[in-house]
Amino acid sequence: MRQIDLSNKTALVLGVANQRSLAWAIADALGEAGCKLAFTYQGERLQKNVLGLAEKYPNAPVMACDVTSDEQVEGVFTRVEKEFGKLSILVHSVAFARREELEGAFRTTSLQGWRVALEISAYSFVNLTNRAFPLMQEDGGSVLALSYLASQRVVPNYNVMGSAKAALEHSVRQLAYELGPKNIRVNAISSGPVATLSARGISGFSSMAKQHREKAPLGRNIEPREVGDAGLFLCSDMGSGITGEIMYVDGGYNIMAI
Repeated sequence: MRQIDLSNKTALVLGVANQRSLAWAIADALGEAGCKLAFTYQGERLQKNVLGLAEKYPNAPVMACDVTSDEQVEGVFTRVEKEFGKLSILVHSVAFARREELEGAFRTTSLQGWRVALEISAYSFVNLTNRAFPLMQEDGGSVLALSYLASQRVVPNYNVMGSAKAALEHSVRQLAYELGPKNIRVNAISSGPVATLSARGISGFSSMAKQHREKAPLGRNIEPREVGDAGLFLCSDMGSGITGEIMYVDGGYNIMAI
């Protein structure tokens, strides 16, 4: 059987919060395949968590990164270039919306709430990919985002985050088209509900997960490891012919009409 060997690859993973993070599941899968890793964290509250997880991979840089700060973003890629010289993989697992925008009627979404959600959850993907491009263009690379079915369907209380995920998925396709000639592949994973730190901020998440278990063909919720394995596949040479795709890892829930 062909083995996935990423010992000559380097990856920057943004959005790890704790051991339940989908970003961590992907990073762990990449790291176990030999990939050199670098991590970012958002705010001092999460710094300790990320530092603790990164200890599993000695010499992995861990950097603060507020994706709305050009200075911090620039600092991250300057350090990545210094440490690695190039970048093979970029994993974007960054999303945020104000709690008040995830409750009540979508029509009451504030302009500022819209801007915050779209800037952090979608524009940052475009910006970070653009910053990664110079470090990938010589050898090619893989860029991976994390999405959710609310980009295509109505999910109560997901509200403006559904709009942000729709913008994110369009960005995946547009960037795949533009970067394909440089052998840079751009994809996203749309996972089923997982009890991550961000998911717990969505009103009614428990009911959402229950419905998923009842309606998905596999009859269960997915595990972070399953997203990690899918990410490993897409970022490795095993997925070399795949770009511009949204891969569903949701037990088949997305195919159901009822």
